[in-house]
Amino acid sequence: MTYQVLARKWRPKKFADLVGQEHVVKALVNALDKGRLHHAYMLTGTRGVGKTTIARILAKSLNCLHAEHGEPCNQCDSCRQIDAGRFVDVLEIDAASNTGIDNIREVLENAQYAPTMGRYKVYIIDEVHMLSKSAFNAMLKTLEEPPEHVKFILATTDPQKVPITVLSRCLQFVLRNLNSTQVHDHLVYVLQQEQIAYEDAALLLLGRAAAGSMRDALSLLDQAIAIGSGKVTESDVRNMIGAVDKSYLYALLEALAARDGQALLSKAEEMDSCAVGFDSALTELALLLQRLSILQSVPAAIGTNEPEYEALTRFASLFSGEQIQLYYQCALRGKADLPLAPDEKAGFVMTLLRMLAFAPLAAMSAQRLHGQIDGTQLQEVPVSNNQAAFKPSVIEQTMPASVSVSQSEEVPQTDAVPPTLAELETDIEPTPAMAVGSTTENISPSIMHAPQSVVVGDELPPPWESSGDDMSHELVSNLVAPESMHTEEAGEHKEISAREQDEYGDTLIPAQIDATEIITAKDNFPPLTAENWPEILSLLAHRLGAVQLFSQHTAIAAYDESNGDLTIALAEQGEPTANRELLNRLAETLSEVYARPIRLHTCSWHGQNALETPQMRQQRLHTEQQQQAQSILEAQPAVQMLMETFNASWVPESLRLHKE
Repeated sequence: MTYQVLARKWRPKKFADLVGQEHVVKALVNALDKGRLHHAYMLTGTRGVGKTTIARILAKSLNCLHAEHGEPCNQCDSCRQIDAGRFVDVLEIDAASNTGIDNIREVLENAQYAPTMGRYKVYIIDEVHMLSKSAFNAMLKTLEEPPEHVKFILATTDPQKVPITVLSRCLQFVLRNLNSTQVHDHLVYVLQQEQIAYEDAALLLLGRAAAGSMRDALSLLDQAIAIGSGKVTESDVRNMIGAVDKSYLYALLEALAARDGQALLSKAEEMDSCAVGFDSALTELALLLQRLSILQSVPAAIGTNEPEYEALTRFASLFSGEQIQLYYQCALRGKADLPLAPDEKAGFVMTLLRMLAFAPLAAMSAQRLHGQIDGTQLQEVPVSNNQAAFKPSVIEQTMPASVSVSQSEEVPQTDAVPPTLAELETDIEPTPAMAVGSTTENISPSIMHAPQSVVVGDELPPPWESSGDDMSHELVSNLVAPESMHTEEAGEHKEISAREQDEYGDTLIPAQIDATEIITAKDNFPPLTAENWPEILSLLAHRLGAVQLFSQHTAIAAYDESNGDLTIALAEQGEPTANRELLNRLAETLSEVYARPIRLHTCSWHGQNALETPQMRQQRLHTEQQQQAQSILEAQPAVQMLMETFNASWVPESLRLHKE
């Protein structure tokens, strides 16, 4: 008996055998069971997901003599002949080979005649998008109103090429790609029925390599059985599909943990000599990093019985969560940049060196926040001059307010868990101070001369109202800091008390501290007037978050200081981004900084021509500056001469007024 390939031998014969297309199966079975049949069906999806298979099963169900609840019996003459391709009332057409109008005209002429053996004439047109425009036009009328005994089943991998007039006349089903787990489970079933030995890891590799296609997976399985002489092993499958040996990936992670650049380069050379695909290597490395992140975040998601569990656990303990996320992004970026590299090896090596270059910063962050790695207590990590000049500048100009920890201040100890890097940096928003080239000239003296201080908190006097020494004194007098931030002085371990976040998560307030100890911000904010509104929003920018999307298009229409009723007019540009939640947030923020309840009301912009939003004000100032710059230039004799000589005119967008 001749050998039949697995993809054909294990092709489903009924709806219950289909894998991963439950949404299509349920609709078709219910329609068959209730007799609610459409005259035309369109099945779309990528290769090997079951389009033609579903079409054949549907054709059998329509003509089966003993169909039960929509399922064909596969025993009657009709079912057997349809499976064998000999049933005269089921015509399967390959549109890729029969694209012309003559082929379709022949089908349409025969459609008017009653079926010979079955209940329905079923026309299965595969790859229907290949038909010519004239062929589509010829079948439109018949497709819309076919005879009662005719059913059309169209299948295509590219529905965008099918005319919308055809799509609108069909009941369309989109078949999904299968995930690797579904493919793996079906391959296990097939191999058990075939009584072929296999390794589970090999089937997982085949499931990923199939890219959602069950037919491709079965074809790869046939190839793996041939290579393995009747068995399926992980090593054979890896060599067959070009997957990377996990030992290479483990060695790369070991070198990254040890920050050993020489070991990284040596391993890359070894992979190159073994003809390892570097594109596949980066893909496998990203998958491994993803599993490490899952193990750190949700340990129960990785079963202890998995073969890689011990290795994953060990590597998860060597890296912080921040490092794993960073390396994952490096791997993805390196894979995307690989076609742009001089060659694949160079791109792969540069990706590894990028990981190595960022490793010290990631490790330093983990050491500062967590205090230990592998159970070893760490001392304070020294900061280079460039970092010392950069970090305080960022904190001073981006945090909503500031207080510092004095070396002489007594701090209560706590057993609170140290916060993560993401928790500490929730409030920080990018500012011009973070640009490359920031120098110590941008840093106030109080921060420059207090390297032991931690600058975080909720109330910062405006820099134009305080000198450096006054600011330092003001900061030291108010103790607010993130939980479990450590300082070392004279062998004494100090720990800063905890903070809590407000309901919006972007305003940090002190925990367990008397309200009278917090300096109110009312005196630092201008009165609530239409003229001061742009300045008020600018001062609150770091606390408003998404509120800024519409607040820049608002203006104060009225404010009753006696009862705290504030009415703002909302311009048309801000309406799409305004909602009740953000308005409530703006009202709460204003109530907090002005230390009194403020109720916010809105009104239409119509009739408010005298008002000006911050966006309008910015545009007006920009226009005035352009006009002023133009006036200054036009007053210059040399410019006047050039304009007269060349009949020149100004380009307004190019004018900038720079004031010393």
